[in-house]
Amino acid sequence: MRFLGLLVWVLSAGFAVQASVFTQSQLETARELRDAAMQETGAFEIVKDLTTRVGPRMPGSEGDARGVAWAKDALEAMNFDRVWLEPVTFPTWTRGVETARVLGDSSQPLVVTTLGYSPATPAGGIEAQVVMFDNLAALEAASADEVRGKIVFIRNEMERSKDGSTYGPAVSARSMGPVVAAEKGAAAIVIRSISTSEHRFAHTGMVRYNWDGDNNLVPAAALANADANQLERLVNLGEPVYLHLDLQPRYGDMYTSHNVIADIKGSEKPEEVVIISAHLDSWDLSPGVLDDGVGVAIVMETAKRLLGLEERPKRTVRVILFAAEEIGLLGARAYAEKHGEQVAQHFVGSESDFGAGRVYQLNARVQDDAWPVIAAIAEEMKPLGVELGERDARGGPDMLPMRSLGMSVVDLAQDGTYYFDYHHTMNDTLDQVDRTDLNQNVAAWLVFTWLAANSPVDFGSGANLIP
Repeated sequence: MRFLGLLVWVLSAGFAVQASVFTQSQLETARELRDAAMQETGAFEIVKDLTTRVGPRMPGSEGDARGVAWAKDALEAMNFDRVWLEPVTFPTWTRGVETARVLGDSSQPLVVTTLGYSPATPAGGIEAQVVMFDNLAALEAASADEVRGKIVFIRNEMERSKDGSTYGPAVSARSMGPVVAAEKGAAAIVIRSISTSEHRFAHTGMVRYNWDGDNNLVPAAALANADANQLERLVNLGEPVYLHLDLQPRYGDMYTSHNVIADIKGSEKPEEVVIISAHLDSWDLSPGVLDDGVGVAIVMETAKRLLGLEERPKRTVRVILFAAEEIGLLGARAYAEKHGEQVAQHFVGSESDFGAGRVYQLNARVQDDAWPVIAAIAEEMKPLGVELGERDARGGPDMLPMRSLGMSVVDLAQDGTYYFDYHHTMNDTLDQVDRTDLNQNVAAWLVFTWLAANSPVDFGSGANLIP
């Protein structure tokens, strides 16, 4: 009985500490923000406006410029204390003709899309025998004689997962496949789309590209998964399979896009910054709704509702809409280069870049003293179906450069079970968005942002959090 009594006391003390992290007024504001957002938000209207008026926002395109102008105008209309642009410069790339056809007795077209920053085939395309590999490791282990002069086909298949953890192991075929194929003398490479969909459209994405200009790549494309299955069956018949592949992308001039940034100035510690972010660019195949128009809408609506409060948060809340995420986190790298020396003043950061699936878990990379604060924030998210998660986090792709310098980060982990059905495809459209789930995201981000900006405990950004 003494042990049971001690256990009850410890648990009760723990709950009391958690409850006392924030003032009652701060908690009431968080709950009001949360509950109001679950009724309705303006997030759907924001993503609808962006993806309808602007459309695709490929880095370096006219849509990129329109997107930056749209974001700047929209943020200025919300009456932030400061809105500004920071330049991000890179070489451009434009998609062109992209066709594939099986030759011979089984002649038939295949659905393909060129991978980002792939070189072109010679004019009119190439014809070569297909050599199939299970995955990137199998290609790496192959001899040059097996590959030279052929079109490599990597058949590895991405598995479905809630947290997206199956993406990393699969995507190496896309990023590194063209590099390894070139090293072994291949004529080109086609991969199974890095996707969980069996719909007949292909998924694009970036190859490993050296921005200093020293690249050795072969022309590279992704097959729709249904077409990858077809090609695999043809190879497995045991007879040589030949493809005609015609890819005509173009490299272009240097271009300067911009990160679009807006601050709500903190009332007590304005020099300390809470980052809420998304990326503004998208691939060219679609309006880029799930990747990442909804992220833009979530963080903009979160900030808009904070601006509507009579009381300002103690710390500055900074919205960053990053440029050129899709082609290598270039906007995030530019931000870290400009602001990295002030990493200790970046209190915490996070990015919404995983579609509009419901937030189900709160993970954080913070110093030990700040974990009770994270637990208290998670407690206020429980009515949303959000649980306290892991004592580590990535923060989202565009947070990685600042995270590597020691910035504390948080993941508002979303259910991505179906995200990779649409990711980087022509089907990333507005009809894929569930408004109720989108509102739940806004509610979770409001709780996190408001309470983090009012935390009585430092989250520990600095040298001690460098990975």
